[in-house]
Order: sequence, then structure tokens, then C-alpha cells
Amino acid sequence: MGRNTRREFIRISATAAAAITASTSSFLKAAPTPRVRAWVTSPDSKYQPMNVPDWQPASGNPTNLIQLDPKRQFQKILGFGAAFTDASCYLFGKMNASDRQGLLSELFGPEGLRLSVARTCVGASDYATKVYSFDESPEPDPELKRFTIEHDKEYILPTLRDARKINSDLFLFSSPWSPPGWMKAGGSMLGGSMRKKYFGPYADYFVKFLQGYSAEGVKINAITIQNEVDTDQDGRMPAALWGQEYEIEFVKKHLGPALERSSLDTKIWILDHNYNLSGRAIDELSDPLLNKYVDGVAWHGYMGLAGNMTKVHEAFPDKNTYWTEGGPDISSADYGTDWAKWSHTFTDILRNWSQCIVGWNLLLDEKGNPNIGPFPCGGLVTVDSKTGQLTKSGQYWAFAHFSKVIQRGARVYDSHSEVTGVDHVSLENPDGSQVLVLTNRGEKQKVTCRSAQQALALELASNSITTLTW
Repeated sequence: MGRNTRREFIRISATAAAAITASTSSFLKAAPTPRVRAWVTSPDSKYQPMNVPDWQPASGNPTNLIQLDPKRQFQKILGFGAAFTDASCYLFGKMNASDRQGLLSELFGPEGLRLSVARTCVGASDYATKVYSFDESPEPDPELKRFTIEHDKEYILPTLRDARKINSDLFLFSSPWSPPGWMKAGGSMLGGSMRKKYFGPYADYFVKFLQGYSAEGVKINAITIQNEVDTDQDGRMPAALWGQEYEIEFVKKHLGPALERSSLDTKIWILDHNYNLSGRAIDELSDPLLNKYVDGVAWHGYMGLAGNMTKVHEAFPDKNTYWTEGGPDISSADYGTDWAKWSHTFTDILRNWSQCIVGWNLLLDEKGNPNIGPFPCGGLVTVDSKTGQLTKSGQYWAFAHFSKVIQRGARVYDSHSEVTGVDHVSLENPDGSQVLVLTNRGEKQKVTCRSAQQALALELASNSITTLTW
């Protein structure tokens, strides 16, 4: 190539490059793609996008600092969800097909809350249309000749199938509130305690339930032995006392072997009750035969502190932690506005090793019905029994800030701060994206987030949740 020709080539190339650069710059100005995305829920907005600054090189020693440490990682996330009680499924079943599909899509679909874990009941809970088990018999029926899941075929199983069609990765776990009455002292599903002589038939009862659901196209991924093992609710609802030694013996000598014989891969979770029973959980897992069959511990947060879940994790780091129940109070004045309270609770749960957060009823009416028990709970969503209008709880908006952006398999990582009134939890998704959820339960205030040598400053609205992803 001659000198003049080469000079001409360089001149033309430079001109073209400048044109491309100018064009690209113009395009970027017209359609910016910021690295940080954010959403806020506050008294003025519900999970609305908000503008936040991008990460910048860190400098100085800012006040109200929240320090992130992505290298120090903890548990993987299974997901978020609530319970398909008999009551909730009954209300889903009363909806017309279009409304039912719309609400299920809003809860479980990719453009909705993206819920991915849900609880079902083995027979009646307190949120049911009636008291029932899968083996209703006036006399003991140890051979389970009367066993049937016919009740659930009307509206529970169809609702579960519809939900799984929307989210094929939906993880379902199931809990009994009571064995059949004939298995218990007192002969009733209302209160009382399990009789040891029926451990064998009760293990077979679980197997028949799992096989029956599977035959209907609904696989159950995990089971707990008993909802709230430590109370019979004074006989006011389906419930049963299970002594610690009873749960140990049932799992290691009956349920575990029965699932094994039947080639069922269903996980077993113990306790399914409050934080203050952490000592019981440690004692049970200390039994090597029970430990062999148990995947993890299920927790409720009505009594005690979430830090007790960490105590059990530290004693048995190979066992998983699951938070399986907690819902709003329909009679509370802040039913629809307590998102910051719930986000504070959710943050505490995730910072203490839980792999899931599962609320209580997905759907109830404006009075907290159907309900055959004594407690006035509300649904994640309320449907007006007269108009059909839907109302979202504060818990719903709290879930949005977690379930919509945190993927299955995400890992919680370390964050620490001394900012008063602001809760924080940070995670890394499997695709490498980062999530930070900030909850401000107090007045408006400014905070600075720092990760490695980068910092981001923003203002948190009062009574708000702010979720950042990048």
C-alpha cells in the first residue's frame, strides 16, 4: 500500500470511527441503560420504579454506612410463598375461570410476585370449610381401608395443578394439623395427642397421601410431621400434641423407613413450630437415626427470636432451615400498610439461615373466612365476599421486594451497619446479579451503601422498602 493511499485509508477510517462514536453516544443519551435498578414501597407508592445514582468510586467516611461483603456468603434460597389452605382453595374455586387464572398468574407468574414455594394441608387446618381427615372412621381403621383424598379433588387439587402450570418449578410442602381422630387420645381431630400404637398406620397414611396426590398430578416435595407440635390449641381447632420422644420415634422407626420402602424422595422436616423450641430441634437432630432421615427444620415466628434458627444451624450445619408460617391479622388497622413490619421480619429470617419464607393463607375473605378456628388471620390477598374486589395486604407488598427479584439458588451474603431503624439483606443471584433490600421503619433518612471500593448514596422514604439490583 503506497504512502498516499495509506494516509487516505487512515483518514477515512478515523472519520468513520468518529461517526460511529458520535452515533453511539447519541443512542446512549436517547436510551440510557443504568446499571442500578430500584423499586420502592412507601405510603406514596407500591413497588414503583425509582431513580437512584449509579455506583461511584468510594471516598471519605460517610455516616449511615451500610457495608456489603459479597465474598462472605451463606445459605441458598429456595423461594417465597404462602399456603394453599382448604379455605384459600375454596375461594379460588368460587372465582370464575378468568379471575382465578388472573390472580394465580399475579401470585405465581413471571410478571407477578413469582412465588415459588407453597404449603398445603394434610386434611383440615383451622382455615377450612369443615373438619376432615383422609380416613374418617367411627372405629379405628389401622389398615386404612377408608382412606381417600376425595375431598381434595373438588377444588384443592385443581388449584394446585393450575398453580404448577403457571410456575412449573413450584415447590410444595405439606403439613397435617391433626391425624385422624381415631389415632388420638380423645378420639377427635380437635386438640388431644397422638397415640403411639398408631405410628405404623400413620406412616402408611403419609405414604398414601403422597401417592394419591402424585396420581392426581401434584408432587409434594416435603412434609412436616405436625403443624405446631407443642400445642393442642385447647381443643378449639384441628391440632395435636407430639412429645419430643414421639416425633423422634415416629420419624426414625416408621415414617423414614416407610418413605424409603415406597421409593419416595419426599423430604422430611421436623418441628414446624416456634423459634423458642430450638433446644428441642437440637435434641431431636442429635439422634443419629432421626438425623439420617431429616432434611431440615421448619420454623414459625410467633414466639422467641429468629436467632435461635442460627443456633440450630451452628449445631447442625448440614441440616436446612425453612420458615413455614406467618400471616397478617385481618382485624388489624394496618393490614394493608404494614409492609415495613413484614420486610423487617423477612430480613431477620434471611439473616438467620432460612432458605424460604412462606406466609399463611394465600386468599381469605374480608372477615378472615372460611375459618373453623379461633384466630383472626388475614390472607396475603383479601377477596370481598359480596363484590369480589381484591385487596392486597402489607405482607403482599413486602413479598414483592423479595420474591420478584431474588432467584432460586441465590445466596445471602454479609452486610453490616449501625444505621438506626434500617434493616438490610444482600444476595447474589445465580446469574451474577446482586440484590439489596433496605427497610426503613422510621423517618426519612439518607444512607450510603459500600461494596469493595464502590459506593452508592440514596435517600430512604419513611415507612418504606427499597430494593436495588445491579
